[in-house]
Amino acid sequence: MKATIHQPQFLPWLGYLDKIAQSDLFVVLDNVQFKKNEWQNRNRIRTAERWQWITVPVLHDFGQSIGDVRINNDVHWRQQHLRAIEIHYARAPFRQIGLDALTSVYAQPWARLADLNLAVLRWLLSVFGIETPIRLASEMVLRTQPTDRLIDICRLLHADTYLAGAGADAYMDRPRFEASGIRLETQMFHHPVYRQCYDPFLPGMSAIDLMMTEGPDAFHRLRAQSAETGLLEGRSA
Repeated sequence: MKATIHQPQFLPWLGYLDKIAQSDLFVVLDNVQFKKNEWQNRNRIRTAERWQWITVPVLHDFGQSIGDVRINNDVHWRQQHLRAIEIHYARAPFRQIGLDALTSVYAQPWARLADLNLAVLRWLLSVFGIETPIRLASEMVLRTQPTDRLIDICRLLHADTYLAGAGADAYMDRPRFEASGIRLETQMFHHPVYRQCYDPFLPGMSAIDLMMTEGPDAFHRLRAQSAETGLLEGRSA
């Protein structure tokens, strides 16, 4: 069984979903330190001026785990996000499908960032037909050293293969991991080129960019095309 493991991201990009789609099990690493100004509480959407962040405001302390980070609901972030998407995707053929779904997700009284991210992820996986099961790292007893933690998760779940992102060498001890006997694979993601609302094409947007412009069936179709042609390298997952 092949497992992949990653921190929960807000409105993740296609490379994140591709890694999940390639795996038999996805573990949400929600018990590690929250990193401000990365992808855990924000992502990018395409605009006429290239792109913009859509950010979930959070209340957090230094060193706090992602699972404990709370959303700052004194800020009207839901309305701001939906308005930005409504404006910048005005010409997108599948805009209303995405807006209706996000409006439904946002209608819940989210207090914790990890819960919101998980709900958004489940929605995107459902939209794109990705059926990989999800587990939470916070439900497991694990060692805290990064490489040990990955080994523990794989062993607990009886995974004989771990699919790492392209940036794995920055957070794991590769020789130590390989000595565990668990097979290590590295994702080779080639970003597909598809129709966006504005030219030129810009890779690395949130996956809602593809869903709004090309529709729910686009994910598997474009993954297959990119596997054949290898068009663009994506951003680091």
